Amino acid sequence: MATQSTGTPERPPIADQVERALTELIEAGRLRKGQIVVFGCSTSEVQGARIGTSGAEEIAERIYEGVERVRARVGFHAAWQCCEHLNRALVVSRELAEAKGWTVVSAVPVRKAGGSMAAYAYRRLTDPCLVESLQADAGFDIGETLIGMHLRPVAVPVRPSVPWIGEARLTMAYSRPKLIGGERAVYALPERDAPSSGSCD
Repeated sequence: MATQSTGTPERPPIADQVERALTELIEAGRLRKGQIVVFGCSTSEVQGARIGTSGAEEIAERIYEGVERVRARVGFHAAWQCCEHLNRALVVSRELAEAKGWTVVSAVPVRKAGGSMAAYAYRRLTDPCLVESLQADAGFDIGETLIGMHLRPVAVPVRPSVPWIGEARLTMAYSRPKLIGGERAVYALPERDAPSSGSCD
């Protein structure tokens, strides 16, 4: 006997959801090779549990896979935010931290202090470290973990076509330079100079 449909479409796998949404963020922000994207994630929320209660490495693995698919194509640097127990420090490669002059702090993230996502990313990097803070070019927040403290101004929200990763709400943003100068300011060169309208030197 055929199974009766519930009428609710089945969501794609977590890695596919992450890949699709992150691709949209990259395109919206016109992100390039070498730029920084900060990732915050509650694997508890992805499962439908309250943040900080049910961390899961297998969920972290799927999210990491989705991010890596896009990172391999684009070449951005990923920074993985820890939970508040490690003051929201970030997992990055030591090479990147040294190149950027970021302040390195001493801790190894684990599930109960740092979070499952940061702990998983730390163990996947060849030479990882934690940095105290940074200003990223874009952010990808799964489960409302609050990554804003690590985004450079001005943050521009991006509404993803995939608003949920698993059961967790997804929030994304990229940053743009501040617009300065007021009403006389010009923010882009014209494609070519307009012809003179009869004025003379």
